[in-house]
Amino acid sequence: MKPASLDLISAQETSSRLGISRASLYAYVSRGLIRSFASPHDPRQRLYALDDVEALVKRRTRFRRPTAAAATALDWGLPVLETALTQIEDGRLLYRGVDAVELAETATLEEVVRLLIGDVDPKAFTLPSSPVGPLAGPALGSSEFVSQAIRLLSEPGSEVNPSREIAAILRLMVAAASGGEPGTAPLHRHLAASWQASSEAADAIRRALVLCADHELSASAFAVRVVASTGASLRNAVIAGLAALSGPRHGAATDEVRDFLEDCDRHGGTMDDRTLPSFHHPLYPQGDPRGAALIERLPLRVVDAAILRESESRTGERPTVDAGLVMMERAHNLPRGAAFALFAIGRTAGWLAHAIEQRRQATLIRPRARYAVAQDKASS
Repeated sequence: MKPASLDLISAQETSSRLGISRASLYAYVSRGLIRSFASPHDPRQRLYALDDVEALVKRRTRFRRPTAAAATALDWGLPVLETALTQIEDGRLLYRGVDAVELAETATLEEVVRLLIGDVDPKAFTLPSSPVGPLAGPALGSSEFVSQAIRLLSEPGSEVNPSREIAAILRLMVAAASGGEPGTAPLHRHLAASWQASSEAADAIRRALVLCADHELSASAFAVRVVASTGASLRNAVIAGLAALSGPRHGAATDEVRDFLEDCDRHGGTMDDRTLPSFHHPLYPQGDPRGAALIERLPLRVVDAAILRESESRTGERPTVDAGLVMMERAHNLPRGAAFALFAIGRTAGWLAHAIEQRRQATLIRPRARYAVAQDKASS
């Protein structure tokens, strides 16, 4: 819904002010740089936030130099790579044009892998992979999961049959979280069985994996594409994604949400003047649809439901997918840390798709650096 004080302009005027094509305008919207709303007079027409357009005009004026423009593009900036995988537009997440929230109603992660990559043999998931190496049990803390997954992926694979290798990589990721051999069972069912979860929880796990499958050019997806552009193996490209996800500025959100909720538990559900973390995403001004799709189906704990309501009231924002994953973990009594593992396993589908798409483009990602002389603060 449009805020009452927000001025809107047409697509034609927006394109004219920015000097861009309609296709570029839609790219700006998908990156969250310009908010888009349905016209109150014609639902088929989109209108655009004038404040956002003027901010972009000022930004362009400030950064006319190509080197400065390139630098800002790397920090929630303008699109820098072409992809046919995922689009974020008008508050929706689309996998190859298919709404991810609608897809999550029935699809499995295996089906989403085939959608994103395009030519994966469906029989690959019905045939056994090579035996999983020794496991020390399930690894569910974020650092423990990443370490175990990287160790398993470090074993040499074979890309003679790419579909079989894709299935093997996904199974290794699942094995890191379950502590057991997935075999040929659907991945979400294996996780539910290993975590002794109910059939309702199994369906929630399936839904979460689908919703986490890809999110355009995240930091980890970019790392995957850089590594894949060198011709590295799919396993090494996924390891790059895991390494990026291990950083606290990318993969720590579920830990922060859980820590907050557990602190509230210790204090009788009291929030004081705080609000739940992960209640804003810059690409979704009207709220993260993944978080809503997860939470609306959960048998929420009473205290968690109250915290959600109070946080929404205080911030005017909606919970992100990270909040939804932790709420799901708690609602279905999944092992502590399952939220992060589900995020990483689901995102592996997108990492594989990005790696393969980058390989097909046959270009090396090698930007240039702008040299800057270090300032000697001690002499000032």
